[in-house]
Amino acid sequence: MPFHFPMQKILDYRQQLEEEAKIKLSQAQTRVHEAEVRLEELRTLIIQAEQKAREKPALNAAEFWIAEQYMRGLKEDLANSEMQLKLAYSVRDEAQKVLTLRAIDKNMLVKLKERQTLAWNHAEKLKEQHFNDEIATIRYQKSPVG
Repeated sequence: MPFHFPMQKILDYRQQLEEEAKIKLSQAQTRVHEAEVRLEELRTLIIQAEQKAREKPALNAAEFWIAEQYMRGLKEDLANSEMQLKLAYSVRDEAQKVLTLRAIDKNMLVKLKERQTLAWNHAEKLKEQHFNDEIATIRYQKSPVG
């Protein structure tokens, strides 16, 4: 008769929760990466727009206004992107905390299962040893003394 862990369904559930937490962390890390890339793209666009403005100043008020509006829009996008990155960092950190807790919960049950398996194996060996001792005792008692 093999060992049966009475809390196996709970262990399976906790493993599932840990896997879901790993997926959420991976998604959060992807969002962080995307936000960092977007932020870097905006910084590059701002630098390019500033260089263009220095190299070729606007000839009239309309061109100046367009260039100014473009730069203002880029800076607003940059500020929004920075907020999105901060939010992505906080979501990632929270997902990491959840994953850590899920892993701890699962590992506690895994260790319990290991301890119970070892105890069960030890008890089975003792039962087998007692059985073998009884058989040996019965055989010894039945054998003619000689």
